[in-house]
Amino acid sequence: MTRRRPRLIALAAVALAALAVALVLLLAQPSGHRGEAPPLGSSGFAGAALPGMPAANFVLTDQSGRRVSPATLRGQVAVLAFVSSTCGPACTLIAQQIRGALDELGRAVPVLLVTVDPAGDTPARVQRFLAQVSLTGRVHYLTGTPAELRPVWRAYAIEPLSSGRSAYERSAVVVLLDRSGRARVLFGPEQLTPEALAHDIRKLS
Repeated sequence: MTRRRPRLIALAAVALAALAVALVLLLAQPSGHRGEAPPLGSSGFAGAALPGMPAANFVLTDQSGRRVSPATLRGQVAVLAFVSSTCGPACTLIAQQIRGALDELGRAVPVLLVTVDPAGDTPARVQRFLAQVSLTGRVHYLTGTPAELRPVWRAYAIEPLSSGRSAYERSAVVVLLDRSGRARVLFGPEQLTPEALAHDIRKLS
């Protein structure tokens, strides 16, 4: 655990810096319209480029009872996000933006939605949430025990819903994993649009 601490601290710092950059970019640009090309950074990504750190490895259970790990998705660009069926508008918006990107791409892309509320995310609530945001059958909604989930949350500097709704919302990010399983692009709430997410998925593909 001691060996992992510097990596977790570094990723948390990158995430916070990316969110700060995203806010600056948002305030600096004029308001646009849905469907316009997303503004790109110097990296060529719409999101904040990460230094290609290996994705945290974990194995969790999806809504169909299958054990899923990022390692099983090697060779594909994948979307990783942290949501809950009980967190309200913030999680609904994240899920809808991801769905919009999938619709724009017109093809299947692996999506891992990791719960931030394992106690509240009952199978029935997860099914209702996925139906509400039109993601039924299109994503893996991953749950597990708190002991299984805590290392995943820490790896991406995510605050679980038990820390408070506002704490979760400040930490909520969407991460793109490249074909080698490395975390390459991070989206804070201000950056996340279907067009931006679809653009960066195409760039990594």
